[in-house]
Amino acid sequence: MPTPASAASDAPAAPTPRVPRTYRYYDFVMVAFVTVLLCSNLIGAAKAAEVTLPVIGTVTFGAGVLFFPISYVFGDILTEVYGYGRDRRVVWAGFGALAFATFMAFVVVNLPVASFMSSYQKSLEEVFGNTWRIAAGSLIAFWCGSFSNSFVMAKMKIWTAGKWLWTRTIGSTMVGELVDSSLFYIIAFYGIWPTQQIIAVAIAQYVLKTGWEVVMTPVTYRVVAFLKKAENEDYYDHHTRFTPFRVRVD
Repeated sequence: MPTPASAASDAPAAPTPRVPRTYRYYDFVMVAFVTVLLCSNLIGAAKAAEVTLPVIGTVTFGAGVLFFPISYVFGDILTEVYGYGRDRRVVWAGFGALAFATFMAFVVVNLPVASFMSSYQKSLEEVFGNTWRIAAGSLIAFWCGSFSNSFVMAKMKIWTAGKWLWTRTIGSTMVGELVDSSLFYIIAFYGIWPTQQIIAVAIAQYVLKTGWEVVMTPVTYRVVAFLKKAENEDYYDHHTRFTPFRVRVD
């Protein structure tokens, strides 16, 4: 009969708890992503700009378009280096920040204004007083477009065995921005603008956004190379659960 000591020694060892991997720059990339997202939606969305392009002619676009695509560049970098799961956490952080900013803008605009600032109220409403459809369109389009971008990016990395980064950054952005632009303009303006105008503006925005991704490709390459070396990480999502409805990293 085994003694208590020998029985204890024969028992299987308790599994060693897995220590979560830490990274030097992940938090900084997250902050940069959220900052670009908020600024492009709160600052850039208030102004419509016009440029005249060869062949196309005069194009009207929201000024935020110049900066919003940078969030997709960060999304590509996060998925390429850290994987879909960690990019998913960043998307949810951005969604929460954008939802709070939308709520705060609504409260601030609708608070009773002091008499000595009554002339300022109109300007505040023009900049931050978005309708509920525009606010809902921004949130839904961002959420769906960002996850579409990250999913395509992660899958293409596996399909290409990590080669041809430019095909993944551009290809994923084409899908993500298509989802984003389509949803936003349908939710925000369908039935308000003529359908033909909605399609024309959505196409112009889509071309400008994806064009930014092409222009930013050399920068993306340099940042990805730096982070992979600095973090000693090049994540492949072979066993990832691609549901967007979780924040825990697989």
